[in-house]
Formats: sequence, C-alpha cells, structure tokens
Amino acid sequence: MRLFTVIFALVIFVFSGTLAQTGSDEIRLIIRGDDIGSAHAANLACIKSYQEGIMRSVEIMVPCAWFPEAVKMLAENPGLDVGVHISITSEWENIKWRPVSNAPSLTDKNGYFFPMIWPNDRFGPEQALKSQDWKIEEIEQEMRAQIEMAIRNVPRVSHLSCHMGCSGWDPKVQEVYNKLAKEYGLEINPGDLGVKRFPLAEKGETLDERIDNFIIGLQKLEPGNTYFYIEHPGLDTPEMQAYGHTGYENVAIDRDMVTKTYTNEKVKEIIKQRNIKLISYKDLLVH
Repeated sequence: MRLFTVIFALVIFVFSGTLAQTGSDEIRLIIRGDDIGSAHAANLACIKSYQEGIMRSVEIMVPCAWFPEAVKMLAENPGLDVGVHISITSEWENIKWRPVSNAPSLTDKNGYFFPMIWPNDRFGPEQALKSQDWKIEEIEQEMRAQIEMAIRNVPRVSHLSCHMGCSGWDPKVQEVYNKLAKEYGLEINPGDLGVKRFPLAEKGETLDERIDNFIIGLQKLEPGNTYFYIEHPGLDTPEMQAYGHTGYENVAIDRDMVTKTYTNEKVKEIIKQRNIKLISYKDLLVH
C-alpha cells in the first residue's frame, strides 16, 4: 500500500507540473478577488464581480465582522470557488479584528491583531507582528482555528491564501502554513503549478486607464498558458470610505475601480473574442 501511495504521489507530481500548460491554443485565466468578509461593501462587490463579471475565485477572511454575511452570500453562489484568506494582521485604522482563538502573543494591548507583519516607514516596530514576542504555537492555533471555522461554514473551500504576507515572513511560520494546507487538503498554489502572472505593467490612476491597461494585459496573454490576477473588489460607499490607513487613504475609490474593471463590458468582450477560459483554483486540478 505504501509503495502504491508513493507511485501515485509521483504521478500526481509529474502531472501537476503540466497543469498550467494547456497543451493547446487555449488561454486560461484565474481572476481572484480578495477580502470577502472584511466589509459589507467588499461582500457586495465580490458577489457582483462573480455574477456580473470575470471573477471566479474569492478569498474569505474569517476573523472579520462581515464574515457571517459573506457565508450566506457564498451559500447562494455555489459556483464561486472559495479560499481561506488567513489573516493575522489588521491594517485599517477605523475598524479592527481579533483572533478567533486565544492567541495573546499576536495582539496589541487592546486585543487586536497588529496592523502589519513587517515594520516600515509608516508603521513602526510597535505596530508590526514580526517585532513582537509572538509564539509559533499560537500562530498555528490561530491559523487552524480560521481554517476550521471556514470549512464549518463554507464546506467547499478549496485552498489557502495569505492576507498581508501572513506566512512568508519567518521559516517557522511558513512551515506551519504549509503543513496546515496539506493537512486540510487546501494546498493549491498556482505558482507551484506553473501559472504565470498576468502581464499588467501598471494599474492606472483613472477608471479608463485601468480598463485600458487591463485590456492591454489580456491582449498579451499567450495561447497554451494559464495566468493569474489578484485584486480587491469594493464599492465607493460611506462604509468603505471610512476604510484606510496612512499611505492608502483612497480605499473606496481604488477598490470600486476594481469592481468596475471586473464587470466592464469591453473587458468581457475581449475575453470572449480571444476565447480566454476563465477558471478557478480548483480547476487547476482538472486538465
């Protein structure tokens, strides 16, 4: 039995290396939307980007206040692929979230996650998790708790992803993240499967610029390959206008443009003309 398991694993490994290469003239594209659950506006925008647009995978944030609404919306949209967006930071100034487990080494004096993983010129060491006396046991406990809460509420989750670089900042953390992804059967990593990054030189400042630049990227996609694009859908509403932090104050406008790009008719027409196949994470396992 063990020999069969090893042989099967080797076959899957060799096969997976070719998953992103379609072996035909087909172009495949993953459009992912992050942060469903983080705001009511984000929830509405993510569902809109799926129902009326080109998004096929969405990442849910378990510790956030709007997680219950996101769960309901996802239940009503069973075709939308879902990833668990592991979150151990809380970057916005006017709204915060806490661990879903008892993990005091990951929180500030008010019990909130720290804003950032790494300190930078806008957030000092006192606001960065990496600078704290964090405990790897609590990081594993919190990641596990978020995964299990997501699976309990959205049983179809297919993969893990990271909010704000949640895993890559320390080898021990990365090891825990990888272990949990494997343990829960959520280890779909586009990069490991040869998926290429979407060729976008710059987003653009205005909506017209963003749509034009995105279309230029679509025109550059080459047959026989799979590509990957990530952004954060939102809406320019009073709620989202209250989101922001030093250095990123135009959150509502910025994320509203993402939604409008994902649902734009010209974008959808180019995808149709070029016969680009929109796929999700879970489709990477089907060749």
